[in-house]
Amino acid sequence: MQTGKINVQTENIFPIIKKFLYSDHEIFLRELISNAVDATQKLRALASMGTVTEDLGDLTIEVILDKDKGTLTVKDKGIGMTAAEVEKYINQIAFSGAEEFVKKYKGKSEAESAQLIGHFGLGFYSSFMVSSKVEILTKTYKKGPGSKAVKWECDGSPEYTLTEKEKSTRGTEIVLHIADDSKEFLEESRILELLKKYCKFLPVPIRFGNEKTWEKVEGEKDEKGNDKYNEIEKPRIINNVNPAWKRKPVELTEEDYKDFYRELYPATFEEPLFNIHLNVDYPFNLTGILYFPKVKRNFEIQKEKIQLYSNQVFVTDSVEGIVPDFLTLMHGVLDSPDIPLNVSRSYLQSDSNVKKISNHIMKKVSDKLEDIFKNNREEFEKKWDDVRIFIEYGIISEPKFFERAEKFCLLKNTEGKYFTFEEYKNHISAAQTDKDKKLVYLYTSDAVEQHSFIESAKARGYDVLVMDGPIDNHFVNTLEQKFENTSFVRVDADVVDKLINKEDAMPSKLSDEEKEKLKPVFEEVAGKEKFHVVFESLSETDMPVQITRPEFMRRMKDMSMLGGASYMGSLPDSFNLVVNTNHPLIGRMNTEQQDETRTNLARQMVDLALLAQNLLKGEELTGFIRRSLNIMH
Repeated sequence: MQTGKINVQTENIFPIIKKFLYSDHEIFLRELISNAVDATQKLRALASMGTVTEDLGDLTIEVILDKDKGTLTVKDKGIGMTAAEVEKYINQIAFSGAEEFVKKYKGKSEAESAQLIGHFGLGFYSSFMVSSKVEILTKTYKKGPGSKAVKWECDGSPEYTLTEKEKSTRGTEIVLHIADDSKEFLEESRILELLKKYCKFLPVPIRFGNEKTWEKVEGEKDEKGNDKYNEIEKPRIINNVNPAWKRKPVELTEEDYKDFYRELYPATFEEPLFNIHLNVDYPFNLTGILYFPKVKRNFEIQKEKIQLYSNQVFVTDSVEGIVPDFLTLMHGVLDSPDIPLNVSRSYLQSDSNVKKISNHIMKKVSDKLEDIFKNNREEFEKKWDDVRIFIEYGIISEPKFFERAEKFCLLKNTEGKYFTFEEYKNHISAAQTDKDKKLVYLYTSDAVEQHSFIESAKARGYDVLVMDGPIDNHFVNTLEQKFENTSFVRVDADVVDKLINKEDAMPSKLSDEEKEKLKPVFEEVAGKEKFHVVFESLSETDMPVQITRPEFMRRMKDMSMLGGASYMGSLPDSFNLVVNTNHPLIGRMNTEQQDETRTNLARQMVDLALLAQNLLKGEELTGFIRRSLNIMH
């Protein structure tokens, strides 16, 4: 037996490692299994080169839980280690890396330290975060002198023992004696949870105990004539060693892609719209499959659905800053060995390879969307309402994406017709260019609520776009900046003729004095503090009174509320009460001698305008109904 002391200056290094990693202490299992997978893959590589000629046998990695003994074991049949290799890799390289980490960690904030862990060989030593003692029993694949099995033991102090032991099979067993403050890792459900989280797609089979299943008994029926089944136990294999993203696209059918989506998200019942299979080997390595899901209006809940892997080892599902922000709405898997396992997200975000990967993903997504649009526009239009939020979000947040997306981004009008940017510009330029040569895009955010305004616009030969998505306020702003000499105006922002012509369409039947006489009546009825009363000379067939919402203030208020700001969102709603001076009812009001009759007429017309905008509620709505019934009597 050999005893020794690891050559470190820090007497007790493990509590410091434990303190630093405590918030993420579950990763010890990922680290140990990753090491076991590496050892197995190296053996496979040696066998493929002819260095190892024996039959490799079953290479399944086993995770063994013994609650009575208080141990958790990770057992592989990989290359194993000699005593000299244990001395080198465990006592020298890994531990000196840990010591160097501690020296750099001291005096730094936890945020700064988060960037350091990936540069040190801490994988194996993460096991001390949950263990009072760790044992390694290992036997090398090599033959001859120095190839005997050895056992290494350490209780977290710099002292260790190294002993020759009998072991019949090649490979390494790591035995963790779980510490009192980490008993959760002696629960089968907890270990199963971690294995499914981190090891779901590792390239070597991972076994954890057994699971019960049912097996059909051939040729036997029960008393009711149904097939007979026996309950059996079989090894529980955690992982799919050959996931879809590691296979060639030509090998996969659409159904294979859908099956893999269900494997990733078993609780999701809706099928994805379409997918993108990534396979890059230069200037970086990247594989993966990304899916366009059907995005709900509350798109924030869609995030954290992309799973990031490094050589099939799970890293994170928080990929903001690693992929373009608008693509965090996508689902799927990205796998790159160029992404290090043990670094913070802020480190990843500044990594040059990650930036290249991010740009490549954006290009591939653009290519896919453009390809679908060009080759099957009808299908693209059918899926537009589900996919548009990706594209709108991308146009808002990524200038480079806009350059590609303007070829396939669509605008939909109230007739349900779809146009590219260029097509729509040509469609409206004749009718919707104002006297200042500015192109006016009319839109509705709610085709039901703003129905009367839409109909009024259509009656004049204007076209109205549907902009009712959760980020369309921001999208409209972006398009105004991108398009030259253009304005977007919601259809209820003003009376239609003024939206386009910026001037009265016809002379007024009321003089200025008559308008001044009626103005206080409408102000009293509507409320001067909430409504700004204005008189417009419109057609006799237009409504006598309309409620409009000034575009600038309404848009700023809506956008600030969407972004979580309160300084604009807290402002009261701003409305214009537009009185049509050419409507017969307004003319009747002007000649009416009775103040009460004039006031009642004004109140009825204002309430009708409020009702058209879904603004008449509660007591005011009840009063309107009663007044209407009295009129009918």
